[in-house]
Amino acid sequence: MKEKRDPRINIGYSSLKEYILLFWVLAAFNGFHMWLYQEFLNRNLLETNIRFVINFLIIYVAIAAAGITSLTAVIRHISWNRPMRKLSEAARKITHGDFSARITPLRKDGKKDYVEVMFDDFNTMAEELSSIETLKNDFISDVSHEIKTPLSIIQSYTTAIQSDTLRPEERMEYTKTILEATKKLSVLVTNILKLNKLENRTAINEAKPFDLTEQLRRCALSVADLMEQKNIRFEEDLDEASVCYDENMLEIVWNNLLSNAIKFTNPGGSIIIRAKVHPGQGFSDKKSVQVSVTDTGCGMNEATQKRIFDKFYQGDTSHTMEGNGLGLSLIRKTLDLLGENITVDSTPGKGSTFTVILHDLITS
Repeated sequence: MKEKRDPRINIGYSSLKEYILLFWVLAAFNGFHMWLYQEFLNRNLLETNIRFVINFLIIYVAIAAAGITSLTAVIRHISWNRPMRKLSEAARKITHGDFSARITPLRKDGKKDYVEVMFDDFNTMAEELSSIETLKNDFISDVSHEIKTPLSIIQSYTTAIQSDTLRPEERMEYTKTILEATKKLSVLVTNILKLNKLENRTAINEAKPFDLTEQLRRCALSVADLMEQKNIRFEEDLDEASVCYDENMLEIVWNNLLSNAIKFTNPGGSIIIRAKVHPGQGFSDKKSVQVSVTDTGCGMNEATQKRIFDKFYQGDTSHTMEGNGLGLSLIRKTLDLLGENITVDSTPGKGSTFTVILHDLITS
């Protein structure tokens, strides 16, 4: 089977410059050979001194071979050795942790051969590795910060509880604070493990049909106590719909959306969950179901909306004790694996609406 040519290659396997150089070298050797042969004829050396002629021809062939070998060595150095040395040096820097290493193009005309394409691929790889290294360092820094806060609380209040002069009601209050810190630490570790599992996942479980409407009701019921504690009014507007997905993964999405809405909705506010089936517009268009979670919380500006799916990012720092900034990252990663997307529509001071459209709708 013939290999396909890389579409980025826009020059041939040999260049006109190399051809002209080799042409003139061979022409010079051939001209010298003809002149030498004519000299031998003029001086009758071919008949009178055979040994001299043979020795001279051997020296001539040796010089010619050395010249051609030198020429090919120069061409090989320019077209192969020099770029491979640059590649080796850059790769060595990468292996020692210097992800800023890049290879500049050798050609000045902007054209690309396989060496130039290899340089481009190497630079792309280096950029990806640099990005991954930055993300890793940021992740470690963020995790360290998130873990340090509850640990400091636990340490401080545990030390305070040991005091013999502490009143019973104060001891109960301190114990409650420690318990809340341990819960936050537990949720943080759980979310980190979930996110790591999703990021290392190359395939999802087999999709199976299930009742989406019933799943949404179960998820809302699981957080009913939290909404009651904050006196949040809950409404639902759900069309009956069944879909074909990994049920457990979609449950991660709804649980985190509802938890996020509760977190940012002030006492006395409201949360609405909707599921609307949309018929296809044409013969080839499939039906879909649009699921949205709307809250009357603090809302977000445009700058915050662009970053809310980043790990550990929390636009409203007044709620940092209620979460760790991983919920929306879990949602985005889960939906990426399912081949779906999430959008947000928010106005500062008026609330937010998160919308997910599911396309694998089962129709009767």
